[in-house]
This record gives sequence, C-alpha cells and structure tokens, in this order.
Amino acid sequence: MFQIKQVLVTTLCIAFYSNFIPAQIVEGKDYSALSDVDHTFDMAGDDIFGQRFPSENFTYIDKVTGIKVNALTTSRHSNSKMYQTHPQWTADGKYIVFSSNRTSTKDNWDRQYYAVSVDNFEIVQITTGKGGRNLHLGWHKNVAYLVKENKLIELNLEKLLADSEHNSVKSPEAYERLIAEIPDSIKPSGIGLDAKEESAFFSTKLNEENHAIYRIDFKTGKTSQILEVPFRIGHLQNNPYVSGEIMYCWETGGDSPQRIWLLTIDSKGKVSNKPLYEERPNDWVTHEVFMGPDKVLFHLMGHIDRLKKNQTGIYSINLRTNELTFHGQSDIDGGYWHCNATPDGKWIAADTFDGKLYRLNASNPKDTVLLTQGHRLLSTSPFSKEAHMHQSVSPDGKWVLFNSSLLTDNDIMIVPLTN
Repeated sequence: MFQIKQVLVTTLCIAFYSNFIPAQIVEGKDYSALSDVDHTFDMAGDDIFGQRFPSENFTYIDKVTGIKVNALTTSRHSNSKMYQTHPQWTADGKYIVFSSNRTSTKDNWDRQYYAVSVDNFEIVQITTGKGGRNLHLGWHKNVAYLVKENKLIELNLEKLLADSEHNSVKSPEAYERLIAEIPDSIKPSGIGLDAKEESAFFSTKLNEENHAIYRIDFKTGKTSQILEVPFRIGHLQNNPYVSGEIMYCWETGGDSPQRIWLLTIDSKGKVSNKPLYEERPNDWVTHEVFMGPDKVLFHLMGHIDRLKKNQTGIYSINLRTNELTFHGQSDIDGGYWHCNATPDGKWIAADTFDGKLYRLNASNPKDTVLLTQGHRLLSTSPFSKEAHMHQSVSPDGKWVLFNSSLLTDNDIMIVPLTN
C-alpha cells in the first residue's frame, strides 16, 4: 500500500512539474521569468510540429526613403517567403506563411513551413518531417494544401495555430484531412488551387520531352490528366478570382521561346490552351502573375544588349481582349525584375537587381516612388546568390512582403505600399 501511495505521489509531482516552469534560482536570483529565451532562433534545431518561436521582429527607418521597414525574421538561418504566384497571407489575414531551414541539422537538412503572426510577430512551425512540399494556402479558408508522399492533404491551420497559442498541439494527423491519393506512377511538381477551392492542379514530367498538367477533384478524389505539352512546365498558378483558369510557363531556367500560357476549363469540362503575349525574337518574358480577375502582369527583361532592341519593362495583358499595357521601366541598368500588383490593379510593386523596391502607378508610368533599398547590396544582375525579392502585395493592398539580404543571407520583410 505504501508503495502504491509513493508511486501516486511521484506521478502527481511529475504531472505538476510538467505543467509548470520550475524556478531557476542561481546565487539567490530567480531567472524563471526568462525561461523561454532558450527557444530563440539561434538555439533551436529540433523538428517539433507546432512549436513556437519568440518574435524576431526588427523595425528600422530606411535611410534613403525615410519609410519604416519591418523585418519579420532576423535569424542566422535561411528564411524565405513563398513564390509570388501563391498567396502569402492566411485567409483571415492574421498570419504570413514562409519557409525556413531553422530546424535543419547536419544529418537532417530540410526546410519546414512557418506562420508568423502579423499581430505579435511570434512564429509557429506548421509542417514537420520530410516530403511536405508544394504548399498552397487556401483562398477562402484558413487551411493549407500540401502533397505528402503522393497524398493531397488539407491542413487545418486555424485549429493548429489556436492550439499552439494555448500550448495544446496534438499530433500532425489531428489537423490533416486526406483529399486524394495520387497514383505512385505520377510525381507531382508544384500545386495550384482553383478559385472555388474544389480542385487542385499540378504538373509532372512524363519523359525527357513531355510534361503534363493533372487535376485533382476534391469531391471524388480522382486525379486526371488534362494537358500534355512538349516542354517543361513551371510556375503553375490558378486565377484566384476566376474558376477554371490556370497560367503556367515554358520553364527553361532562363529565356524560353514562348514563356506564358493560359489553360482554361469551361463549365462542360472542355480544355483550351493558348499562349499569352506571343513573344518577339528579342523578348525575354519573366515573373508572370495575375493582376485581378482579367489581367496578367509580367516583365520584359532588359539586362543585356540584344533585349534593348524592343521596349522592355513591366506590362499587363488583358485575358479577354489581349490588350497590352506598358507600366514603365527603371532607368537603372537591367531595369525592373519582379512585379506584383494590388487586387484592384491600381498599384504595382517592382524591384531592381540591386535590391530597390518601387511603387508604380499602374495608369501612369511616370508616377514612381522608391519604397526601400539596399536589399541586394552586392548585385547588379540576377545571377548572384543574394535573395530574389519576389515581392507580394497583401490582399488588402496595404503591404508589400519581400525577401531581403540586407541583414542576413535571406530574411522576409514588409513595408507599407502607400503612406
């Protein structure tokens, strides 16, 4: 009986101390209030689903523009925003999702996805293990879609983030819903999400010459091929506003014969495929993104002499009329590089190779404002190791999110688009 009581008391003590932080008294001083500092970014290395990191937020005034810049990450690791073709903010606007190698080790070098609060800037790890790539945030729901071991998974971010805040995170499976199992013979690359959030799309390599696009139906779980082309497919993205419209590019890692393509699926399931902005011999098209429901924004590179035979810079093309609109070009050598726009199409965010970020009035190429600079201090061309800014405009049109090499190799920062 005594042994049973002793075991019970021991168990209760363990339970008590597992729920409360023990006092850390050294030389008569209590350090328990600072017990969480050992979770800072420089000391974390464990892959723990749902773990929290304290804010790394650092604000400064750009010495050239006078505008306040907010560095959301400042760690010694590689922290990168997602590609600008995809949503960066959760549907409720409360978190920004990014990737980082902060839990990587010498023996387990892998990146995970994290969500940083736009309120208190605390960071939560939202993926774990290997194979969780091709993440796409929901357009309308606080979820993320990702492919793990050829399974399309819906991750309940709203529940996960709430549980993390209350230190009650469950196993990863508790937040996952299986949507579809992709046949093992298919290797998904990239993921796009239809505007109605009822289907997803991805590309895959068929052989050395041909690539294909597949569709996953959320209701049936069926995976079906909808297109095959004789080139490598890259940067697949769905129109966030119009169901059944998918833009993708002829990917070469550089210039391509015809970069931008538009695939459409009508209400009867008929598939159509056509090139957008048919290129001239000395055009180098890059970094295409949707600009509202009816336009695509892209850039004509101007960083080498042969390209300057044509007008280079940022353009948009109307998907319904094919009308082409010029939005301006930088006087700096090489011109603009990446581009993104507010949902209403009024403002454009454009950057240069040397790390300057500008706001352009979409209706007036001469109305240009420098927002911030210094984010690629060593670069005057795209071919360097410094971060590609890959800027994205927030859904409310108020902020620009971008990568920066100002503080470390790669951090994510935000700056107000308009004052």
